[in-house]
Amino acid sequence: MTSPRFRFVPVMDHEVHVTEWGDPANPALIMAHGLARTGRDFDELAAALSDSYHVLCPDMIGRGLSSWSRNPEAEYSVEYYAGIATDLMDLCQIERATWLGTSLGGMIGMRLASGHDADRIEALIVNDISPELPAPAVARILSYVGSLPVFDSFTEGEAWLRNTYAPFGPAADLFWQRMARSSLRRRGDGRLTLHYDPRITVQFTASAHELSTWDHWARITAPTHLLRGTLSDLLLPDAAARMAASGPRPALTEFATCGHAPNLSNPEDIRLLRQILTQLRQAAAA
Repeated sequence: MTSPRFRFVPVMDHEVHVTEWGDPANPALIMAHGLARTGRDFDELAAALSDSYHVLCPDMIGRGLSSWSRNPEAEYSVEYYAGIATDLMDLCQIERATWLGTSLGGMIGMRLASGHDADRIEALIVNDISPELPAPAVARILSYVGSLPVFDSFTEGEAWLRNTYAPFGPAADLFWQRMARSSLRRRGDGRLTLHYDPRITVQFTASAHELSTWDHWARITAPTHLLRGTLSDLLLPDAAARMAASGPRPALTEFATCGHAPNLSNPEDIRLLRQILTQLRQAAAA
């Protein structure tokens, strides 16, 4: 296990903040977060896997410490995020990487693995997202992402995060405390709000065509594994079954105590992910 390093990488007229773990000589593993989250969500998993992997956890633009877009309709889209990811790999001198993506991060991974740079994705782990998003689940997410809450204290903010992201499933107190530190920022009046640009939700209208991409899924050939919370409203059972039977035909692992999306921070989750990564990399090398 190593301590994280932090850097800002200039990518496509943006400044992308990256939390980096492990020896750059090790195989590259990129972990991509969900819609309104940051790369720090993966701290526990990244720290544990840093003994075997060079782990990069970027804050996608509009989130965390990365820059915000001046043209959100064009840049807050899966296609644009995929371009940022490819350029980030170039600037970090990473030829090929395994991609682990939660929710939006999984959508970006699917786009990368099905596009003209597909050979750069050695293996793919998709955490609780499908090529087709149920409208009720999208409405639920928009109900809290599109309007930034305001808090008087970190304690209040942490309580809001624990409640709102309860579908992440069981996690240690340290996970939620760290989540509050990396998710909250001070406003000009000294009060606290969440660390993202509320305009990120424009993706659901300006880039609505990206919400149904079974044609992209069908083109993926990289070894793939699918994760699902059994209570998820984003990756429904029928969609998971369709994913398992088409495209890269991934194995499916379900988390009985989670909704959208499994947080992957617990010791048993980390042991499981280590096994999955080993199996996928062996398949990629075969």
